[in-house]
Amino acid sequence: MITIREGGLDAPQVQDLLRLHASGMLANSPAESCHFLDLSGLQAADVTFWSAWEGEDLLGMGALKQLDATHGEVKSMRTVPAQLGKGVGAAVLEHILATARARGLTRLSLETGTGSAFAPAHRLYQRYGFVPCAPFGSYAEDPHSRFLTRTL
Repeated sequence: MITIREGGLDAPQVQDLLRLHASGMLANSPAESCHFLDLSGLQAADVTFWSAWEGEDLLGMGALKQLDATHGEVKSMRTVPAQLGKGVGAAVLEHILATARARGLTRLSLETGTGSAFAPAHRLYQRYGFVPCAPFGSYAEDPHSRFLTRTL
């Protein structure tokens, strides 16, 4: 059973997953096209971070960044490699969507990569109704970035 908890950034397993996430992004996109949040970015006042667990085992993570009163951004979605394909990403995304709705947000957007390594993420976001959009917030057009959004 997946338990999603707010926080967890101090847990060694979460910090290991954050390092894996950063290295995975940098391995599949040029550094200037990587927009992942580091530990301090995930601790910012406008970001809420969740970790997904089964008992003492970390399964994955995700975050919601508040862009303005009605618009949020999905950040730092990552599943522990041994847990891929088991619904962890979907559970975290559903939690983020529910939280965004509860906060009164009307739009949720995200930026992800374009390479084949990002295909599972593209399928997940498409399944949850995200569609292509123009760059939002401080993002600019980038051939290595795919921008997606959905209304809530």
